[in-house]
Amino acid sequence: MLNSAANALDRLKPLGFVQAAHVNLNLTPAELVEAALQRGEGTLTDTGALMCDTGQFTGRSPKDRFVVQDAHTQDSVWWGDINIPFAPDQFDRLQEKMVNYLSDKEIYVREAFAGAHPDYQLKLRIVNEQAWHNLFCYNMFLRPTEGEDTSWAPDFSIICAPGFEADPAVDGTRQKNFAILNFTKKMILIGGTGYAGEMKKGIFGVLNYLLPHEHNTLPMHCSANVGPAGDAAIFFGLSGTGKTTLSADPHRGLIGDDEHGWTPDAGIFNFEGGCYAKVIDLSREKEPQIWDAIRFGSIVENTRFVPGTHTVDYANKSVTENTRAAYPIHFIDNAIEPSVAGSPKNIFFLTADAFGVLPPISKLDKSHAMYHFMSGYTAKVAGTEMGITEPQTTFSACFGAVFLPLHPTKYAEMLGQKMDEHPDVNVWLVNTGWTGGSYGVGSRMKLAYTRAMITAALNGELDEVTFLKHPIFGVEVPTAVPNVPAEILDPRNTWTDKEAYDKTAAALAEKFVNNFQKYADFASEEILAGAPKTAELTV
Repeated sequence: MLNSAANALDRLKPLGFVQAAHVNLNLTPAELVEAALQRGEGTLTDTGALMCDTGQFTGRSPKDRFVVQDAHTQDSVWWGDINIPFAPDQFDRLQEKMVNYLSDKEIYVREAFAGAHPDYQLKLRIVNEQAWHNLFCYNMFLRPTEGEDTSWAPDFSIICAPGFEADPAVDGTRQKNFAILNFTKKMILIGGTGYAGEMKKGIFGVLNYLLPHEHNTLPMHCSANVGPAGDAAIFFGLSGTGKTTLSADPHRGLIGDDEHGWTPDAGIFNFEGGCYAKVIDLSREKEPQIWDAIRFGSIVENTRFVPGTHTVDYANKSVTENTRAAYPIHFIDNAIEPSVAGSPKNIFFLTADAFGVLPPISKLDKSHAMYHFMSGYTAKVAGTEMGITEPQTTFSACFGAVFLPLHPTKYAEMLGQKMDEHPDVNVWLVNTGWTGGSYGVGSRMKLAYTRAMITAALNGELDEVTFLKHPIFGVEVPTAVPNVPAEILDPRNTWTDKEAYDKTAAALAEKFVNNFQKYADFASEEILAGAPKTAELTV
């Protein structure tokens, strides 16, 4: 019998396992929910979702993410604060300790895939200490077909044990929690943290390393959808820029909400089999698809009930603002399965510019596209984090710096290569932030206008309009967009004090240039040509 406990333990021997109290192999969602409830790992909500807490860590811990530095990675990984080196012998000892820790426990094993296109797929084997973590992996990774033989050798494995804590003085970690990628042993160790997203993002990091090297495929931290005519679009954007909201379009099929690859000849594909959506302040009115997806088989993390009920109070931030739901992608009505499409016709870089400087929509040539891709700009406003009282710039290379094992120029150059190979692709910079002034003076761009601009771009309605070059940022600004007031398209015109706009724009341009200095020695002249013109305006 394929799924017998003995057979399951045999599959774990390459990871060092020789015994375990019991091995649960590829349990169904119903079986995992039942196990989680029996073990006190969670509670059912009134919609049937499993509500669980992640413990001390309610998000990823980037400072405790390591990459094993060996002959395989020494000269290829972008070492530094993002990819912190870890010694191979310390990894081996830590793996042995984790396996010993789990040897007298009931464990849950999941076999799955990452990558919806079969030519670019990773076979995964995941060992979990917790039943609900195994359900998370069922939801988030791609599921084998019923009856499929999964006794294969995996391309990558994960051992995740939240109850196992490292001893930093002995094990070489920074503190008791850790997530360590080993590209030689094809393994990820995660311990001391109950945050399930470490597993998802660990595999994303693996694909961000392997796909450029082995398949000339660009990995992307973006959402993607496709229209009835097969025209795909991808949406990049940091938290708060509207990536999930704007890619959720009832007239277009959802390919995926977070991680994709762009191949040399087969188009784009989703890495995942599910969605991991933020649910703070969720309502049916604002996000009906996510709301309806939170049902039996789904997980909600770090949420709380309305007192006296089993109804989730999505406004409750008492645990964290990073409350989330994890569910299979087919829980979204208009999801496309398999999650693949042709090469994108439109690429959107979403930014919430709290300074009110960037146009609400602008078109980017190759140089500007690579430069803004490497910049990954948005701005935080007062109230989003403790201590922020005025707008602050945030730059994250390729809109996901913390997930990049390679230098950002590698991904930017691949984007440029894709634009050369697909000259009909349009790249748009969309400001979902402020207009008429900075935060505190101006107002947030109306969602209806942003949707209208994106719709116009998707429908080709901007192909024939006149564009004007922004004097500082050099992007092309349309003079007309259907269903959008023309006066808001040029941000300077929306400011009462034009001199104040000029000064604010010059200051933001300086922030871009200063941020880019750490990449300048590695960037090509073509990428650098996309920089804003700070010297032209010194007011």
